[in-house]
Amino acid sequence: MRKAAAALAAVAALVTAAGCGIRTTAVPVDAGPAPSRVPCTLSGKPTPTPAQPQMHVRVYLVCASALEAVDRTLTVSEVRTGVRLRTARTLLGELMEQPSATEREAGFSSLVRGPLAVSPPRDGDPAGTLRLSRRPEDLPAAALAQVVCTLAESPAAAGSGTVVLAGPGDHAPRGYRCTDSVKQRPDAAPPTAGPPTPAPTS
Repeated sequence: MRKAAAALAAVAALVTAAGCGIRTTAVPVDAGPAPSRVPCTLSGKPTPTPAQPQMHVRVYLVCASALEAVDRTLTVSEVRTGVRLRTARTLLGELMEQPSATEREAGFSSLVRGPLAVSPPRDGDPAGTLRLSRRPEDLPAAALAQVVCTLAESPAAAGSGTVVLAGPGDHAPRGYRCTDSVKQRPDAAPPTAGPPTPAPTS
């Protein structure tokens, strides 16, 4: 009887010891789906010192259905500061350029398509007017939002965060404002400002 009891006690001890061990599992752990939102940020990689003087410009591109500001670097020979028309032409050209590989990887795109040119105001236009080769209202809403926000926050603006745009026809120029709402929902038409004051006639 003592031998049988000792054998049962030994078996029980082995079962208890085995139950205290930690066993590995082959079932994979589900960490959830990968994030669907693109980063909308550019990695800050060091760039070599340029041989020519450079300046920075800011354009607004589309990313994750919103407008995001992107800083670009241009050589001084590509743009002249302090000249509204040339600044507007430079920025418009940047918007029509395909985003760089780094910008595309971060999720940026541009909906501004050419041909699209900008010309100086006509006689009687409000001060600071920029005449586009297409009516602003004929541009896709998001493309117009890109143009408005890019120009409104640059030396090409007429002031107070407003850019005055008109098309090639006889339609009167209108002031367009870049607001947080426009940046968050570029598919909606940018709000217009009050009627601009016509430039004084000589």
